[in-house]
Amino acid sequence: MLRTLARDFNLTTLANDLLQKRTRFYATTVAGRRLEGKVALITGSASGLGKATAHDCKELGPSARYVECDVSVEAQVAEAVNEAVAHYGKLDIMYNNAGITGPAFPPSIAELDLDEFDRVMRINVRGTIAGIKHAARVMIPVGSGSILCTSSISGLMGGLGPHPYTISKSTIPGIVKSVASELCKVGIRINCISPAPIPTPMVLAQIEKFYPGLTQEQIVGIVNGVGELKGARCEDIDVARAALYLASDEAKFISGHNLIVDGGFTTFKTFSFPSPNVNSV
Repeated sequence: MLRTLARDFNLTTLANDLLQKRTRFYATTVAGRRLEGKVALITGSASGLGKATAHDCKELGPSARYVECDVSVEAQVAEAVNEAVAHYGKLDIMYNNAGITGPAFPPSIAELDLDEFDRVMRINVRGTIAGIKHAARVMIPVGSGSILCTSSISGLMGGLGPHPYTISKSTIPGIVKSVASELCKVGIRINCISPAPIPTPMVLAQIEKFYPGLTQEQIVGIVNGVGELKGARCEDIDVARAALYLASDEAKFISGHNLIVDGGFTTFKTFSFPSPNVNSV
């Protein structure tokens, strides 16, 4: 998704590096019309897409700026925000998008590794809170700003992801509502986005554990086949455009909202009645 975000936003990028447990931070002014003159920080998803965007950071333009930090370490998040403000003079947009799924096995709550649970919560929840806190710290004095967070449909319905991931993502909309109750009073908006599964490397790696004999193309087909909206599938561009909208002044009166990008997946569940043509015994 971040490659698309970088192309559409032409702004800050942060890519979470799972191997080194670091996050790469970029900051730049936005050249596009919808976000012209804005400065933003974006934490990237813990996936190859985020890493690829970091390697392609020159596409963001010569004004892009880069530092490294671990999103679960508050002091490093604070320093990243300080770097952006020191270099550009302000911070208009903070997109807390970094996250990990945690282990898919063992799936049982009775066998849950609480150390792994804590690791997921530190990145997905504590990292998000740190980003919100330090973005608010520099936005409150100027009385404006837009803060975004990435949740998931796994946070809306049980059984769609590992317990640590589901629990962490179900927390994000609550964080947004709680923080909106304060930041609305000072002119700062905060919202989150809950996308359906997208075949990113992180998602594909998780699904592959359940289907070790399948090719990557087949696994992509499985992910794309879980949707309910006929003729469409959830793509990174859909999430990027949702983020672009919420970050822009077009969403100037939207705060405390969870924008669900799932093609109606979480809006209904149909009864699995047998066909009327089948004779019951």
